[in-house]
Amino acid sequence: MSNDGRISGRTAEESACRFLRARGYEVVARNWRTIRGEVDIVARDGSTLVFVEVKSRSRPGFGGPEAAVHPAKQRRLVAAARDFLGRTGCRLPVRFDVVAFLGGEPRLYRDAFQVDETCSPDS
Repeated sequence: MSNDGRISGRTAEESACRFLRARGYEVVARNWRTIRGEVDIVARDGSTLVFVEVKSRSRPGFGGPEAAVHPAKQRRLVAAARDFLGRTGCRLPVRFDVVAFLGGEPRLYRDAFQVDETCSPDS
């Protein structure tokens, strides 16, 4: 971490994994890529599969790091999640979380956004 509180994307993802594991999540995949998008972390939280976006900012301008998960980004995350579900055949309930780092401190936004339709591999 630099002196002004910024952390790199890779460092933020490493820290987010530790942060989530400390809260009982089981990380099952990282940087899962598909042609339609990328998911930073895929984890299990009990019987729920969680797709986690990690964002980091050094200052709270423009709404902070969580504001960067705007509707277009949400659509890409949902598309990538559908691809993940289709490839793995996973049928667990799904949730989308955000881990936001502001000045190096993590904040978890559980169920950060809702998907209007069912997020299943058949959608």
